[in-house]
Amino acid sequence: MATLAPTIERPPITEKKKASLAYRALLVFSVLYFARPEDLIPGLNLIPVAKISGGIALLALIGSLLGRGTKSKFPLELKVLLLLFAHLVLTIPFATWRGGAFATVFQKFSKGVIVALLVALVVETLVQLRTLLWIQAAAVAAMTFASVIIHPGGHRMEGLLGGIFENPNDLAIGIAVNWPLVLAFMLGERNAIKKVLWGLGVAAMLYGVIATFSRSGSIAMFVCFVFCIWEFAIRGKRLHLLIASVILGVVAAAVMIATPNYLTRMQSIVEGRIRGAGDHGSWEARRELLRESIILTVQHPLFGVGPGNFPSATETWRVTHNTYTELSSETGLPGLFLYVLFLALAFRNLHRIRKLKGYKTNQDIQLFASALWAGLAAYLVGAFFASTEYSLFPYFMVAYTSALYRIASTSPALESAPAGEENSSGDWRNGSYPAKPKPEYAWTR
Repeated sequence: MATLAPTIERPPITEKKKASLAYRALLVFSVLYFARPEDLIPGLNLIPVAKISGGIALLALIGSLLGRGTKSKFPLELKVLLLLFAHLVLTIPFATWRGGAFATVFQKFSKGVIVALLVALVVETLVQLRTLLWIQAAAVAAMTFASVIIHPGGHRMEGLLGGIFENPNDLAIGIAVNWPLVLAFMLGERNAIKKVLWGLGVAAMLYGVIATFSRSGSIAMFVCFVFCIWEFAIRGKRLHLLIASVILGVVAAAVMIATPNYLTRMQSIVEGRIRGAGDHGSWEARRELLRESIILTVQHPLFGVGPGNFPSATETWRVTHNTYTELSSETGLPGLFLYVLFLALAFRNLHRIRKLKGYKTNQDIQLFASALWAGLAAYLVGAFFASTEYSLFPYFMVAYTSALYRIASTSPALESAPAGEENSSGDWRNGSYPAKPKPEYAWTR
């Protein structure tokens, strides 16, 4: 009795085109968000290019999902994010200023939801993920380097670009979150010239945090630096990097000491308002804002005072400078719980990646996993001193871990490589990996 070869249907061409359109639109959106060309090209800010590209990407994603004809599997972190979005929508009727809450949910927070969905569901290969990470890392490194070059000294450094990079505190935390990605690209680069360029970015970003005089950014950067030493040098068994880290740490400490009033400003973290810190009463003001946010959380534990409503509800017209208490005061304890769970699931993704059979044989996935782990650790700490829940950084980062886990768990190289066996044929720059032997299938028309 003859046996029939198994058959599989050829994927519809239209579906491939829609997925490609969604990814390309996501690339455009990433370039516009991180590189901010509208700040450099006159007149470009009059065209809502970012909104247009984001809308195209979302429509292409929806079309791609509908075209599959099957129920899409959403990772748990996306389900939690959608629950968080639904909860924020529910808080709008209970807000002290409904119009402001509505604008915050649908004009700010919704962007984070869309970004996470796009990255987690559209990115299908390691090359695609690497491109997105490269755009983010290169944009932040180049912007920081340029900001350091034009910084005259004598006062706090601000970002060359606007948006998320304009405020010194936001700039410093953004640098700390992205520093591990730049370091990962430097370690993975084989071209000597490109490696030097990435190295300049690493040095400029480390100095950039010092130049901002940001206390929150300095704490986040310290945490990031420690995690990077553990992840890349100790865990990655790179003795030369460990030695370089010690030297870099000594140089950074010398720069801190030589920078006027920097140590005094860092001292004000524990001692409050002291002469020469340039604090202008912000330490006392932030302590009072923290206290008021906790009081509002106790008074409105379920729905809060409404997303984006803390400044108006307290009539201070200032944010809390604490992501966690701002969320709890504006969206209630359920909002805080879902947000923390969303971040925790990112670490679960990275932990699962490291449990894969062939993880130790794949250098590129190791580098990305380590970079995301260190960047997220820096964000968790930095979020205690800044209001970042409506910026896109955390949603990009968590979605990256989701995409990386899905790619790694379905990679033939990781599935088939025995533990401890060296994989010399993998190349993170062109996405070539040894594949499993494929059975011969009969294609049906």
